[in-house]
Amino acid sequence: MVASVSTVAYLGLEARAVEVQVQLIPGLPGFYVVGLGDKAVGESRERVRGAIAAMGLALPPKRIVVNLSPADLPKEGSHFDLPIALGLLAAMGVVDAETLSDYLVVGELSLDARIAPSPGVLLAALHASERGLGLICPAAQGAEAAWAGQAVLAAPDILSLINHFKGYGLLGAPQPGTVEAALAGPDLRQVKGQETAKRALEIAAAGGHNLLMVGPPGSGKSLMASCLPGILPPLDPAEALEVSMVASVAGTLTGGRLTRSRPYRAPHHSASMAALVGGGLKVKPGEVSLAHLGVLFLDELPEFQRAVLDSLRQPLETGTVSVARANAHVTFPARVQLIAAMNPCRCGHLGDAALACSRAPRCAADYQAKVSGPLLDRIDLHVEVPAVSAADLVLPPPAEGSAEVAARVATARGVQTLRYADHPVRTNAEADGELLDAVATPDESGRALLAQASAAMRLSARGYTRILRVARTIADLAGAEQVGRLHVAEALSYRRQAPRN
Repeated sequence: MVASVSTVAYLGLEARAVEVQVQLIPGLPGFYVVGLGDKAVGESRERVRGAIAAMGLALPPKRIVVNLSPADLPKEGSHFDLPIALGLLAAMGVVDAETLSDYLVVGELSLDARIAPSPGVLLAALHASERGLGLICPAAQGAEAAWAGQAVLAAPDILSLINHFKGYGLLGAPQPGTVEAALAGPDLRQVKGQETAKRALEIAAAGGHNLLMVGPPGSGKSLMASCLPGILPPLDPAEALEVSMVASVAGTLTGGRLTRSRPYRAPHHSASMAALVGGGLKVKPGEVSLAHLGVLFLDELPEFQRAVLDSLRQPLETGTVSVARANAHVTFPARVQLIAAMNPCRCGHLGDAALACSRAPRCAADYQAKVSGPLLDRIDLHVEVPAVSAADLVLPPPAEGSAEVAARVATARGVQTLRYADHPVRTNAEADGELLDAVATPDESGRALLAQASAAMRLSARGYTRILRVARTIADLAGAEQVGRLHVAEALSYRRQAPRN
């Protein structure tokens, strides 16, 4: 007899169907797991053996073979423990194999037969819902699985599952986790002066544009970056589900709680390439994917390894990260808004003769050269953030804070939602090709200015496109139907000029 249990293998944000086949064969006793599993899958034999022993059962003195089908699909993770254990119990006649055929099973086992949480339950629940199956998962993740809307059995241990199937003690249906409102961060009222930088931050928020702030230490760059989530519109339900799927695969979705807050990730400049874009021995999403539909803040930009920074080029352009392996390609979403900050030079005080080092301006040229031109070309807005003077510090807080800016940003985002309702893009920063030409072509005087500036500033084709996107956002903030000369002029003022030979 062969007992079969349905489960999944994760490949990025895709859950692929896997059938766990368990067979008891006469012969020398042994426990074998085949089907291209990793070390965690191989070790499941001992966890399953210990869990079954903890219930007072003994494995039959036969050859136990567990096949994870399809055999050519790599399987990683400890969530195969529970389906292997239930398949073995079905082969032993302890539970009904036909009843298990109505469920998809995921979960890690403890040696005392408790069912421990495992990453990716939300993806498994959505996959089960598509196939018309129920889901058996750990009790701690029942609230997470309940968001998929199908029948969920969230069991604390194997014994409670057996009692449920035999009718001795039924498991209640878990309720979906709570939806947390968007959290309020620092307020822009805390920023003294820096009106130009705050205007650039508003434009970046309104259109989803990338922003680079360059200025001396203590000028407020990090504070303004931390204010950005507070002026961005909250996630809509579809976006919240996308973000939660990434968090589920990463194992950071606790208690099944979804949030309306946009992700904000600020990795240290010592982060490796795998930490930033994803990868590792077990392919996991990196910071750029954990910040999907939110903000990725890179402070001290030149201090990152150059190869690590250049690995962001493709995600910033396509909105996805592809991690290549010998036996598989894993793709994660990475539609992020990059906010970067850097000092003008290593000493940080290029514009102050009293504080600048003796190597200025060569120091600044060497320091800024650590960031490659192609990466800078993908940043829409470049703004200088001057040092805050004593006169600015003694001023009262500004009358306009995050709430007022957020209202204007929400209005501009609402215009973009209607504009792109029939297109796969969400913001001006994603518009391209014929769509961008249709919505962002300037009037005659604006086109003349853009053509003249493109030649003078030696803009690349990418730079030209990003100028149009920023100009469209500025026009949306102004409530203008067509992009005009003033909108183009302001967009050009935030563009970094190409170096001259």
